Amino acid sequence: MRTYFQGDTYFTADNNKASVWDYIFLRSRLFFYLRVLKSIYKFNKKYASKGLYTPKRWEEQSFEILKTCELCGGRLEIRGLNNIRKAVNDPAVFVGNHMGLLETMILPCIINPIKKVTFVIKQSLTEFPFFGNIMNSTGPIVVGRKNPREDLVKVTTEGVNKLNNNISIILFPQSTRMPIFDKKKFNSLGVKLAKKGNAKVIPFAIKTDFLEQGKLIKDFGKLKREKTVYITFGKPLSVEGNGKPEHEKTIKFISENLKKWGAKVV
Repeated sequence: MRTYFQGDTYFTADNNKASVWDYIFLRSRLFFYLRVLKSIYKFNKKYASKGLYTPKRWEEQSFEILKTCELCGGRLEIRGLNNIRKAVNDPAVFVGNHMGLLETMILPCIINPIKKVTFVIKQSLTEFPFFGNIMNSTGPIVVGRKNPREDLVKVTTEGVNKLNNNISIILFPQSTRMPIFDKKKFNSLGVKLAKKGNAKVIPFAIKTDFLEQGKLIKDFGKLKREKTVYITFGKPLSVEGNGKPEHEKTIKFISENLKKWGAKVV
């Protein structure tokens, strides 16, 4: 089994130092984005554009971006990895809050070495130059977000098919990336999909405002080096009945962790 992390947790080393290049770029956001764009270009040219972007390559690229955070002085605290391993032989729907771009880039190297996984993503992400090839290579469930009913049918149909083939799914029930966790906007689609696909629900909470959303360009925000990147996974849940108790447990898990990390929950 491939893995980048041993044990239940991963914390950035106390003696971690930012790259000298981060200082050369005056600790702006430029060094971070240049490394990310270089990684996207490299993996597209060598692998995705040639149909060679395997799950292992996805993990490698994801890990590159995680280490880029640390090279820019970022700190990560990842917990609950053993909760993923508890469902290693079962398909799962990972259900969590969605704060920004960063989690979509670093979750693959955390989850995929343990459980083969893909995302539910919006169609526009598959149309970006270079990056679109990469995302299409990961076998995502693509939704247009123009017709919610059609999107629901597609997520359910394709999601159950993937779960039946032991491919787990990362799903963000919020309609958009939000720095605030609004419990009323956190729908129960993830639990419903797990129920229909006879899969476990693995709740996860993230706080990734180390990389803010941009004001003019959403995906080009500032780095907040004083903010730790937090990711934690809860125990796998078996969905019983209509799934309402599991949905409430997921919301409670996310809310409690976000409050502990100082994020706003409404």
